[in-house]
Amino acid sequence: MPDYVVSAPSITSLTVQGAAERFPVRRIICVGRNYAAHAREMGKDPDRDPPFFFTKPADAAFDAGPNDEAQIPYPPETQNFHYEAELTVAIGFGGVGITEAMAMDHVFGFCTSIDLTRRDLQLEAREKGRPWDWGKAFDLSAPMGPIVRKEDAPTLDLRESAIRLHQDGEVKQDAFLA
Repeated sequence: MPDYVVSAPSITSLTVQGAAERFPVRRIICVGRNYAAHAREMGKDPDRDPPFFFTKPADAAFDAGPNDEAQIPYPPETQNFHYEAELTVAIGFGGVGITEAMAMDHVFGFCTSIDLTRRDLQLEAREKGRPWDWGKAFDLSAPMGPIVRKEDAPTLDLRESAIRLHQDGEVKQDAFLA
């Protein structure tokens, strides 16, 4: 193991339901504008503006707790803090030229997560044609629930599954993944 001039960060990892071992997080790749209602809310046309990818650093991910009740401090430098429930797909191993038919062979499991956004900073950067990492990729911006192994959910049909977000007992988001 090499010596470092400063302390190396620890490996970010997440709880796996029913396992003592943890899932190491290498990178977080997010899909933007994949929910039509949210695309419209952001002033975009989902029929004209296709989904796209953006990233968050691995260390933005953290265990949200056994009941997804993490206490997240209000992030600095923002007046407009948003949240969206997401389905996270934990990739077990990579590859190149993976066909749609082979894609599920690479999936380790699934969990729910929340994409936290400093919306005012994101929109300011977007208006200037700049990357909007400052609005998306900040500390604690990706709380995640426990990962459920794919084989532990053999009847899971993602097209028929819903995702919901509750805040203080009130439903804030409720939609089918399809």
